[in-house]
Amino acid sequence: MILLANILLALAKIVELASGVLTIYKYILLASVIISWINADPYNPIVNFIYRVTEPALQRIRRYMPNTGMLDLSPLVLFVLIYLVQIIVFDTAYTYLMLFSNQLKGQAL
Repeated sequence: MILLANILLALAKIVELASGVLTIYKYILLASVIISWINADPYNPIVNFIYRVTEPALQRIRRYMPNTGMLDLSPLVLFVLIYLVQIIVFDTAYTYLMLFSNQLKGQAL
């Protein structure tokens, strides 16, 4: 039982790491929004990296959104989607994995 509890604990830590990666992606997305406002040099390696990381997801969202002219709402939609995934999927999975891990460790003692 302790082995299964440790496996569940490891899975919980992987879920926590994935949530952290999504948080970093949110910061990169925020940087992309700010860069679009200030019209930075697209040949800058950092700007190029930010656009290469964020544009594929934003393009998929823009396909399904109505044209709003100069106002691009796709980053806002992506922020909401990431937030929902973090709250609904990752936090719930982390909570249940930790709960089951602690229950199994309590039974083994």
